[in-house]
Amino acid sequence: MKQLHKYLLSTILVVIFVAGCDTDSLHNLNNSPQFVNELNLNFLFTSAQLGSASGGAAGDNRYIDWRTNIGMCSYAIQQLANAGGGIAPGDKYTDNAETSSAPFEFIYGDELNNLAAILRQSGPGGYAEGKYLNLRQAARIVRAQLFHRLTDYYGSVPYSEALQGVDKIFYPKYDKQKAIYADLLKELDEATAALSDGNADEGFGAADLYYDGDIDKWKKFGYSLMLRLAMRISNVDQATAETYIAKAVAGGGFESNDDNVWVPMALAPSQWVNQNGISRAFYPGDGGQPTFLSKTFIDWLKGANPNDVSDDDPRLMIICGGIGDWNPPKWEPTVSDPLKQKGMPNGYDAPGLQVYEGAPKPVDQDATYSKINPLMLDNDESYMLMNYAEVEFLMAEAAERGLGGLSAGAAPAHYAAGVKAAMQMFTPYDATLTVSDGEVATYLATYPYTGTQSEKLAMIGEQLWASKFLNWWEAWSDWRRTGIPALTPTNYPGNITGGTIPQRLRYPNAEVAGNPNFAAGATSPNLYTTKVWWAGGPE
Repeated sequence: MKQLHKYLLSTILVVIFVAGCDTDSLHNLNNSPQFVNELNLNFLFTSAQLGSASGGAAGDNRYIDWRTNIGMCSYAIQQLANAGGGIAPGDKYTDNAETSSAPFEFIYGDELNNLAAILRQSGPGGYAEGKYLNLRQAARIVRAQLFHRLTDYYGSVPYSEALQGVDKIFYPKYDKQKAIYADLLKELDEATAALSDGNADEGFGAADLYYDGDIDKWKKFGYSLMLRLAMRISNVDQATAETYIAKAVAGGGFESNDDNVWVPMALAPSQWVNQNGISRAFYPGDGGQPTFLSKTFIDWLKGANPNDVSDDDPRLMIICGGIGDWNPPKWEPTVSDPLKQKGMPNGYDAPGLQVYEGAPKPVDQDATYSKINPLMLDNDESYMLMNYAEVEFLMAEAAERGLGGLSAGAAPAHYAAGVKAAMQMFTPYDATLTVSDGEVATYLATYPYTGTQSEKLAMIGEQLWASKFLNWWEAWSDWRRTGIPALTPTNYPGNITGGTIPQRLRYPNAEVAGNPNFAAGATSPNLYTTKVWWAGGPE
């Protein structure tokens, strides 16, 4: 059934995108009785879920991943490195207008637009009131996930007045991040509690790409997302954080990797809609973005002794495919020895690498540096949105800090469960990417959860960072909140941050110039160095 939805989506997305390009057409779309009575909200929901994977850039599923998830976030948090080629403002702290504007333009214009239509038509006075009860609550959860990503990128964004063009609100006001988070947590609380197997619903299970309509899993997702948002504000609004951490713990979040949120992808019928945006951005001859792993990340995976494999992280040769030149369809690494894996340093161009390596001629990057494992980059690879390991690491942090009624005594078990889940979550990419229970136990014994509170929090933060490989936008947010791991910034000549890691995205130029409410409400100054509220910036 999911495959059928993908075929149908290739048509409906075109209809939605065209209608969304014109204000009058969109107004008519939402008010024409004949059209509204024929509109299937299940299609809009499936479309929003599919778009949630890569940000929903209409016509090119690589767009946001390529420019923002990879181009900014993967390099800023030093899991990838780039010495030239592709899009990489996060490596050398340069400006790229598309990197900054893509989430704002397309998340609003695509999946949030679809979700707004669902909530309007399934709510009071809508033509479908009472017909899509679970779908409505699931749409609220997906909407919360997408709005939290938007506000995490920019700070203040249009929220309470957003997506109300049908009510002639064409220039929505900006809401402060503190207020947005308060409402998102309320939405998650209400929507998750309202989900029920007893609800009458028209086709929710068939429309649901995440969980096939499994209400128990949706509740776990809602409470897991609530925990993430509560922990994100825990440094600046501890009282609110404590309330919702306790609610999330009582409600029950993810319990195993079986609960992970995956968005299924397919090769057909349209590569521009159905295929994995991360894979397409990296795939040679398609996106062609370099796949070099960062020295920071490889060194961390290789453990305390780089000359001994016994203390390596078991994920080293899962995340890393080796050293070699990837020429699809085959990957034949020239160097697969774990001891010889080498990450590329961040912040260098090709001439700089030659100096760094002390080489007599330009460095052959393909023959020198380790790459992402191509087994994780098939074009029909499912796309992970959130994983169980994150929940355990957040629980460990909350326990270590005594938040939400949790005690420090619970932290070691949550930490160990998070490490195990993070190491064993890669088999959906390929069955060979396995880590045994014994390997996990050996690693935990090699690096025991001990030390001062700050040392333990550093261990949790580093593991959280590693667990979000490929989900770099979330890893960037975690780093901005915690400062963990302790990354050394680059200082490439001409960078625009003064040699500091970017803290947010800049608003699109069209929004700056076109929305008269921008100056009064947007996070200011509109610079990459301005922190968002939960990282210590303005509300």
